[in-house]
Amino acid sequence: MGGTSGEVGLPDGRGGPHAFVADLSTLVIGQDDRRHLVRVLRLRDGQPMTLGDGVGRWCSVVFRSEGNPEQSGDVVVVPPPEPSLAVGFSLIKGDRPELVVQKLTELGVDRILPLMAERSVVHWNPAKAIHHVERFRRIARAAAMQSRRVWLPVVDELGPIGRISGEGSFKDGVAVAEPGGEPLDSSVRLVLVGPEGGWTAEELAGHRTIGLGPTVLRSETAAIVAGTLLTARRDGRI
Repeated sequence: MGGTSGEVGLPDGRGGPHAFVADLSTLVIGQDDRRHLVRVLRLRDGQPMTLGDGVGRWCSVVFRSEGNPEQSGDVVVVPPPEPSLAVGFSLIKGDRPELVVQKLTELGVDRILPLMAERSVVHWNPAKAIHHVERFRRIARAAAMQSRRVWLPVVDELGPIGRISGEGSFKDGVAVAEPGGEPLDSSVRLVLVGPEGGWTAEELAGHRTIGLGPTVLRSETAAIVAGTLLTARRDGRI
């Protein structure tokens, strides 16, 4: 059953698990995703699921243990969320950056920017940065499958906060999270979260500051709170 629908809708749990493919015209599920569907989610031959291409198109299919899934519904085209929202977070220790990427994806943030701040305790050489960013992208993809997103978030390369000044798409909506800052409002499109040691005066210079609450938050908590507030305002929940 083919065709393309202009209807705006998102897959939900009633349609079975959600996964991504490179092309909805061929419906080829990658081996890693197939293994996850069968071994972890216990998906069986003939059961329903949904597939998306990561750029707003998805359809219902019937899973086949041998061969490609069979399309069972029209392709639904979902426009990108407006406005586009982003969170930049400074590198922190342990596996907390992975948690940040996972949760920001689940919340619906459109772009995630790993940052190297002057007071970051963690420092990656170029090879390590490439490795970790690729891991972030895999985590974001898995989280998008779990949360049934149809638009995959963009995970940027690691860079300094200074690169944001050249971001045309967020030029007028950038704010830095800082205790005592003004409340986050609907004009903010990109929130930057600092490391454990905070931002330096040079990094803060020229940036609007916003507060994320009355208490001092850990860096990973602040990033997740920023994503929550941004997406809740866009969706009209607050």
